[in-house]
Amino acid sequence: MATGTPATALLLLDGAPYTLHPYRHDPRADGFGDEAAAALGIEPARLFKTLIASVDATLCCAVVPVSGRLDLKALAAAREGKKAELADPRVAQRATGYVIGGISPLGQRTRLPVVVDSTAFEHGTVFVSAGRRGLQLELAPADLVRLAAATTASISTS
Repeated sequence: MATGTPATALLLLDGAPYTLHPYRHDPRADGFGDEAAAALGIEPARLFKTLIASVDATLCCAVVPVSGRLDLKALAAAREGKKAELADPRVAQRATGYVIGGISPLGQRTRLPVVVDSTAFEHGTVFVSAGRRGLQLELAPADLVRLAAATTASISTS
């Protein structure tokens, strides 16, 4: 399986330590994050999904644990906006250059503002999409935040 993606290229260029975790993606799977957590045998709280949203009509990226749900009001507040809603999947794919189920918070085509849920720092390492379905990358939360030029906030609910 080829592993080169814009996200992995960014990590290689930066020199930040990370580990790739490929797994066989089942095209019939309903939840990409749940599938990845089960396939890799990790707690869903350590695997973070990347969601593209719009806050006051401006796209942004929310990174929340698979075990939780994005709190749109909290995301709007974190972005100092009034209203947040999930972006249309086609808009998300066009803006990021990645396919749904493989959107990484790193190496996006258009550098969107990123908000990482603060629970990421409860773990030594977290997993996020490496930019392709069936490929996760594991890295320190501080490296994720730094490389994504992200802010952190409590943006998920259990």
